[in-house]
Amino acid sequence: MELPLVVGVDGSEPSLRAVDWATEEAALHGVPLRLVYASLWERYEGPALAPGLGGSAEQVRADDIVHAAARRARRRDTDVKISTEVLPEEPVVALLREGRNASALVLGSRGRGGMAELLLGSVALAAAARADCPVIVLRDDHDVRAVTGRGRRVVLGVGAEPRESAVVRFAFQEARQRRVPLEAVRTWRRPAHGSPGHPLLTGDPAHSQERAASQTLDAALRDTAADHPGVQLHRRTAEGSARQVLLDASATADLLVVGAERRHGHTGLQLGRVTHAVLHHSRCPVAVVPHQA
Repeated sequence: MELPLVVGVDGSEPSLRAVDWATEEAALHGVPLRLVYASLWERYEGPALAPGLGGSAEQVRADDIVHAAARRARRRDTDVKISTEVLPEEPVVALLREGRNASALVLGSRGRGGMAELLLGSVALAAAARADCPVIVLRDDHDVRAVTGRGRRVVLGVGAEPRESAVVRFAFQEARQRRVPLEAVRTWRRPAHGSPGHPLLTGDPAHSQERAASQTLDAALRDTAADHPGVQLHRRTAEGSARQVLLDASATADLLVVGAERRHGHTGLQLGRVTHAVLHHSRCPVAVVPHQA
């Protein structure tokens, strides 16, 4: 059975832009599109009915939201199979459950600068930190063309995690479906303090770090690259912070793919600093892929 692409909708412009992008993505991969609205309205409204409408005012509003999103998706592509669901529960809980039987979750988030941005997109951040499937986040300043975007390439950030295969496989599949090159990037940092002694005897520490980055990159890509001979692959090692290198690359990419980079914090599973940064500041959609996907 084909796993659907699930989109969280709430009637906002960012979520509708996510519907646009996800419709093209579903058509690209030949999978169904599932539009989900979740809210705890029953907890606050109770069973009160909206006059003449046969349901609570919030239930009616929720139905209107998913139906409007479905009409929008059908206008974008008439061949994509579309289903809708309205769930009376907390959005993150509902989306995480939907993600267990999804090819990916697609979520919209507002893109704003400064401190306000850090307070927005809590649902997207929580889903990216905990979902069992890839989570793709679009901000409202991202290109909503999944197929013919501005960059014409997919960028993959290769981390230090030894279990990168699911992340790499997802990136190759996206590049293959779009028929665009894949650029795989591994960053390295120059040591703060060089090794004592003569460089001819001790070797250049920077060169050693760059060589290690190249070896990590080759090891992460080797098996999956062999399985996708039709994908044009560009390997790149770059000196600098992973955050800045990936953000710079996102300016000319259609999609940025990173590993989930999850860690435990005082509030449970949280995203690592690099993943968190690219979700907030990337200039293209970001796919956060769990290592076991």
